[in-house]
Amino acid sequence: MTKKTLYLLGILITIIIGTFLYQKYCCNCSCKEDTKSTTDSLSVDAGNSLSLNKFTLNSEEFNYQCNDNFNFLKNDYKSILPIGDSLNLGIDNLKAFFDKNPNQKLLITGYATSEEKNTSAYPNLGFARANDVKNYFVSKGFSASSFDTSGEIRDVWKMNSDTILGPVDYKLLSVEPTATTEKVDWNAMKTKINATPLTLYFKTGETDIDLTAEQRQKVADLVRYLDNVSDAKLSTVGHTDNVGDRTINTRLGLERADFARDYLAKNGVAKNRIETSSKGPDEPIADNKTAEGKSKNRRTVVTIK
Repeated sequence: MTKKTLYLLGILITIIIGTFLYQKYCCNCSCKEDTKSTTDSLSVDAGNSLSLNKFTLNSEEFNYQCNDNFNFLKNDYKSILPIGDSLNLGIDNLKAFFDKNPNQKLLITGYATSEEKNTSAYPNLGFARANDVKNYFVSKGFSASSFDTSGEIRDVWKMNSDTILGPVDYKLLSVEPTATTEKVDWNAMKTKINATPLTLYFKTGETDIDLTAEQRQKVADLVRYLDNVSDAKLSTVGHTDNVGDRTINTRLGLERADFARDYLAKNGVAKNRIETSSKGPDEPIADNKTAEGKSKNRRTVVTIK
């Protein structure tokens, strides 16, 4: 056997041994790590199944589905952008369908897990996610009045690390309201909202807020009204107690009104649809001689103009 043949045979044996050792040790190690990673990324609870929604719409007139959907970071209500091409294509096709069928509405339902913290101004994190998705549709040319939104809390949802996968569902609705009925309904809703407006209270010298469940529902009602009455605007008016200089208090009242505007804008309300002003200490609703009265006077009131 020549030296050249022995050399080539040695190379071949080396390759075979190397392949065998890799498959036996390295590959098995890698596969175990991948399996563990996948298991760790799924939230599993006894009696509950994992969910993963895809963008799917099936009706007699419109059909589209893809393996894509909106995803969110845990505890967040802002979708992860950019979204996939197949999802954008479905949204574009739906826009063309809506243009030809103005009697259609899309119900968007957002989901969140019971372990997540509601970091939004809405009744629950699922509702906030649905509203964020709705705003994306609006950015693609849809009318905001073409949507209804809702939110649900589930015990578990499919995750990949800290990413909630596809917690949004869609359903086409056919609606044919008369112009008269619609006008009466929205006028009545405006009257009801302004009768007990969203009122945000502040501690002395502070502009932070912590919404109650009732206040979160009022935010949802305000957004629903704005979505359906295209020329409507909100008014945020800041108020203070009478402690300190009037000029400083008037400025503080405006800062509170601006904070409320920015807070609502962060939660998906168009900033140009919110007007701010300040009454300072001039319109108290309680006695400034008591600590309780002063706390009630330190407020921002949000109404529909």
